[in-house]
Amino acid sequence: MSSLLRLLLTKSNAPGTRNIQRDTVALAMDDGSHVEVMRVRDPRARRLRLSVDERGARLTLPPRASAISGERFLEQHRDWVLAQLRAHAIDDLLAPLERDATTALPLRGIMLPLHWEAGRYACVVRDGGELVFRHTGRGGDAALRRALRDFYEGEARADIGAWLPRYLPGLPRAPVRVRLKAMSSQWGSLAPDSTVALDLALVLGRPSAFEYVLVHELCHLVHADHSPAFWAEVDARCPGWRAERDYFRDHGRRLKAMLRLLSGPVA
Repeated sequence: MSSLLRLLLTKSNAPGTRNIQRDTVALAMDDGSHVEVMRVRDPRARRLRLSVDERGARLTLPPRASAISGERFLEQHRDWVLAQLRAHAIDDLLAPLERDATTALPLRGIMLPLHWEAGRYACVVRDGGELVFRHTGRGGDAALRRALRDFYEGEARADIGAWLPRYLPGLPRAPVRVRLKAMSSQWGSLAPDSTVALDLALVLGRPSAFEYVLVHELCHLVHADHSPAFWAEVDARCPGWRAERDYFRDHGRRLKAMLRLLSGPVA
C-alpha cells in the first residue's frame, strides 16, 4: 500500500471525520442527451437532496439511502434539473463536448473553431488559428474528455514554461513542480513542499489573468501569508494584478463552469 493511500485511509477512518463518497450518475434527458450528476453520500445528510449551480448537478444521499432510491429521486426531478441547468447555462455558444457536433472550444480568452476528423487515437491539435479533434470513432465520451484535458494541460504548461523563467530570479527557491488540476473554488495553491497547484481552467481565460495567478503563488515562496509585504511582492512582479483579480470576479465562475461542462465534473 502506498504511503499516500495509507494516509488517506487513516484520515477517512479517524474519529469524527466525514467519510464522504463521490461518484457520478448519468441522467437521460428528453432530447436523448445525458447529463452527469455528481452523487455524494454524506454521513451528515438527513434526506435526499438535489442542487444545481454553475458546476453542474449534485445529488446528496444520507448514509442509509440506497443507490436505487437516489436514482429514482433524480428521475422524478429530471425536469427541474434540466430547468436549473439551463438557468445556469454559460452561453449559447457552449454545450457539453459532443463528437462531430461541437464546433468551437475556449482557449486563452477566445473561442477557436473546431473541426473533427478520423485518427488513430483521440487527441486535439492546433492548426493555425483553429483546432482539430481527431478520434477513432470507437471511444466513448470519457476518452474524448481525457483527450481535451490533455490538450488543455499541454497548452497551460507551454504558457507556464514561457512565463516562469522571468520570475525565478529574486525568489528564495524555485517550486519543486507545478501541478495542473480542476479546482472547485481555488485558482492556485502552494504546498509546504513548494509544489504549485494551478487550476486547469486558467488556460481558458485571458493569459494575463493566468500569469497573475502563477505570480501570486510564486510570491508565497517569499511570504506564506497575505500580508502587505506579500502584496508588495506581487505588485513588484505584476503591477496590473488588481485588474486580473477583477477579471476573476467577473468571469471566474464562468471559466470553471466551462471546464466542467467540457471535461466532466469536479469532485
